[in-house]
Parts: sequence; structure tokens; C-alpha cells
Amino acid sequence: MSTYTEEVGKKLNNLLEKTYDAEKGFKKAAENINHEPLKSYFKNKAQERYNFGHELKQEIRSFNQDIDKEGSLIGTAHRAWMDIKSLLSTNEEESMLNEAIRGEKAAIEEYEDVLTETTLPMSTKSILQSQKSAINNGLSKINSLEDLY
Repeated sequence: MSTYTEEVGKKLNNLLEKTYDAEKGFKKAAENINHEPLKSYFKNKAQERYNFGHELKQEIRSFNQDIDKEGSLIGTAHRAWMDIKSLLSTNEEESMLNEAIRGEKAAIEEYEDVLTETTLPMSTKSILQSQKSAINNGLSKINSLEDLY
């Protein structure tokens, strides 16, 4: 039977931290975009990550683990980099789109890393697989939006 270990708790908190970072990043991107389909996509992704965060927090709490509530320093730096790129880029929207694609690919890798944990409880594995699938689907959509440029 799979169990919830302290290591799983750390990995989920790390994933939660990156989920907060992604939510903030998508909100920031939506604020800097005029292209309506892309703005809508970023807003929807921010809401999705907000929902993911609540699911992850609930799962972590269900195993009596502490929750880290802050975003990461790396996420803050990435959003600052997005601001700088948008100021310097001649095509701000394409730049934001490329950053979003890069971020989504990194998120998929993070989920895959946690999913390889052999001690994951079924409830945790189910949540993570569902969230990873949603990110994959969003990556397909964002790739089609990239074709507009």
C-alpha cells in the first residue's frame, strides 16, 4: 500500500509553490496582453492554477502536513524577467506566449517527477495525473495560439 511520506509532503509543497508562481505569472501575462484570445487563455490558466492550489492544499492537509504558503524566489524572478522582456520586446505578446510555453513544459516535468514517487497515495496520484493532463491540454491550446503569430 502506498503511504504519504515526509518526502511526498515536501514534493507536494514544492509543487504547490510552483502552482502559486504559475498563477501569478499567468495573471501578470494577462495584464500585459491586448490580444483577446491570448488574454482569455492566460486568465483561464491563472484560475486553473488557483484551483490546482486548493486541491493540493486540501490533499496535503488530509495527511496532516504543513502547507508552505509563499511563492518561490525563482517565480518572483521569472515574473520580473517577463516584465523586462515585455519592455524590451518588439512583440510583447509573442514573448509572453513563449514564456508561457516554457513554463508549462517545466510544470509537466515537475508533475512527472512527483508522479514517479513510488509511495504516492492513490488520492494524491489521481489529483496529480488530472492536473498534469490539464496542463498538457493547455499546452496543446497554447501551441495553437502560437500559430497565430
